[in-house]
Amino acid sequence: MNWRAISEAEPGPIWAGLFHEYWPDYHRWWLREGAEARPGYWDSLKALKAHMPELVPLYETLCELVGGGDHSSRFLSFYCPPPYLSGCSQAIWPGAEPMLVRNYDYNPGAFDSLILHTGWQGRKVMGTSDGMWGLVDGINDAGLAVSLTFGGRRVVGDGFGVPLILRYVLQTCETAKEAGEVLRRVPTHMSYNVTVLDANRKYLTALMAPDRETLITSAAVATNHQERVEWASHARFTATVERERFLLQRLTLHVEPQEKFISAFLRPPLYSTAFTEGFGTLYTAVYRPRKHRLDIHWPKARWEFDLNRFNGGGRQIFTPEHAV
Repeated sequence: MNWRAISEAEPGPIWAGLFHEYWPDYHRWWLREGAEARPGYWDSLKALKAHMPELVPLYETLCELVGGGDHSSRFLSFYCPPPYLSGCSQAIWPGAEPMLVRNYDYNPGAFDSLILHTGWQGRKVMGTSDGMWGLVDGINDAGLAVSLTFGGRRVVGDGFGVPLILRYVLQTCETAKEAGEVLRRVPTHMSYNVTVLDANRKYLTALMAPDRETLITSAAVATNHQERVEWASHARFTATVERERFLLQRLTLHVEPQEKFISAFLRPPLYSTAFTEGFGTLYTAVYRPRKHRLDIHWPKARWEFDLNRFNGGGRQIFTPEHAV
């Protein structure tokens, strides 16, 4: 994987260049069920105005930057996108310093491999990009960190792709409580578990679904099911129950040193080598809200980022099957 870390304070030519680079692949994915299967532009804009109105000016700026095309504008709304699945494990370290650690398990061929740092709408945000302005995890300048795991359910409904919901949380919220209120009311198109942690070490996990009310919990661990396993074959394949038990055991026995807790994510059962099946662990992210820090870990590499002194660049990371 060729990773990049890129910063642009306001939407501009750097972001537009990235979009045009990724757009052919995203366009094929977005069209896989036909353009008619996706909501039209006006319905997408109406949904954004209804549920995430603060993002609408930013959305319109991004659409204009890439030419204002119908398909690209509908794609950027994240409203009722094609369904997609991922794995992932995440947990909040039980020590005094607030720290959120997560593994992202997905297909390396369908991943942005991009750390995006922005100052959009006067708020600094950095995190792992998905869909060019969505995020699968991230942190903002208020010290709020957020991360997602797939909820292990087949149901698809009327709502937004969760990466844009995470972007919205980081653009508009400063505390876990505020984030919980947003996650409770914004509709998602599939089931996801979203964990948020703030600088005061307040945290929650929202169990979001398109067909039932969002449940706000005090869970410090999330894998790939919600209150119970509802998709047995997916649960067996991803070992979601085993990973949850493993993490809960680590949290309840005693407080491990930070590095020991992080290192547990870099080996089985949390670390997945199912790359050819689309569920390999692509990275381990460590968020420290009080320090405004993100560290990306791999088994033999590490990349550190500071929200206030962001240094971009590139890294080439070999997945285990391709290691030399």
